[in-house]
Amino acid sequence: MDAEGQKNHLKAYGMTYWALEKQLKVKWLLNYRGGSFLLPDVAEIQRECQIRGISFEVISDAKTEEILAFISSPSQNMESVVLEKAPKIAVYSPKSNPPWDDAVTLVLTYAEIPYETIYDEEVLDDGLLLYDWLHLHHEDFTGQYGKFYRTYKSAAWYIEEKKQAEALAAKLGYTKVSEQKLAVALKIRDYVVGGGFMFAMCSATDSFDIALSAEGVDICEPMFDGDASEPNYQSKIDYSKTFAFKDFILERNPNIYEFSSIDMTSKRQIPMLTDYFTLMDFSAKWDPIPTMLCQNHTALVKGFMGQTTSYTREEIKSNVLIMGENKTNGEAKYIHGIKGKGFFTFYGGHDPEDYTHKVGDPKTELELHPTSPGYRLILNNVLFPAAKKKKQKT
Repeated sequence: MDAEGQKNHLKAYGMTYWALEKQLKVKWLLNYRGGSFLLPDVAEIQRECQIRGISFEVISDAKTEEILAFISSPSQNMESVVLEKAPKIAVYSPKSNPPWDDAVTLVLTYAEIPYETIYDEEVLDDGLLLYDWLHLHHEDFTGQYGKFYRTYKSAAWYIEEKKQAEALAAKLGYTKVSEQKLAVALKIRDYVVGGGFMFAMCSATDSFDIALSAEGVDICEPMFDGDASEPNYQSKIDYSKTFAFKDFILERNPNIYEFSSIDMTSKRQIPMLTDYFTLMDFSAKWDPIPTMLCQNHTALVKGFMGQTTSYTREEIKSNVLIMGENKTNGEAKYIHGIKGKGFFTFYGGHDPEDYTHKVGDPKTELELHPTSPGYRLILNNVLFPAAKKKKQKT
């Protein structure tokens, strides 16, 4: 899985997932040649790799033992992690076809990793209990319809989306979309606390935390929910309820395409050509989880924008791990944390291979980006729940 040896990093994850579905033994060699996968040498795997255009090497049992001994040496920042079971994957996404694409569904489809789409009805009916891993599609959990009001309030898709959201909320017994979205956010919170794995990108990250922090507080203006917001609602925000963020200031103006001070989009002072973020280096033997989530063939990854592009460092809780950052800009791009018995990862930006993906833009063709480092981070999270749990050394 290094830069020189692999022609299609993204499909290699799908091949590994396929092997797990066949109940074959798989080892993830953290920090060894870009985070390579060690699979049994069976004809079916070789044939599948050739069909999918994945680079592989056949090695002897003696060479395998030599590599594993090298990895286990205390002098090497490497680790061999056993992958046990193909995680059952759910993508939280509306059944309609919104005018934007989702990076996770694009890469799952390209890598040939199966997933199921669920939405509010399934979540509120405890459907999350059927899944090991949940991705939150580009979503606004605050009930403000993505704060697209100023630019798109007259657009047919916006009007239809608002109408559908209100109808669904009423069908599920809620008087407001914001109340229904909060109920969904609380169910997702409980799923993670109970041991689930959650991954979110773009506005699904900060809007999720804002919804939790504003439980019982009306932060929506009349064009969103039909009545005024609560006076002085900022003072009623409870940061103890969030997963990742603290001390943020909500954006009160409905005409501003922003939720809060968490997002760095409007504060960034960096041109596209020099917009990169750095993956942090962790101890593979002592910190296998963040090491797993940062596996890549480069430590420097191209930046990309989104409604929520990246996170203000000062507004991230101290128990949340920053795994990717742009130090020049003082921003975090890729963060991870533990909540109860479960885990969450937030990844800023919309599409790792489309710098300024806008509403209505054509989807990214991953056939043109088979070695994308930014997309590899998503797939690291997909395989993460498959890892055999080890007792913590600390």
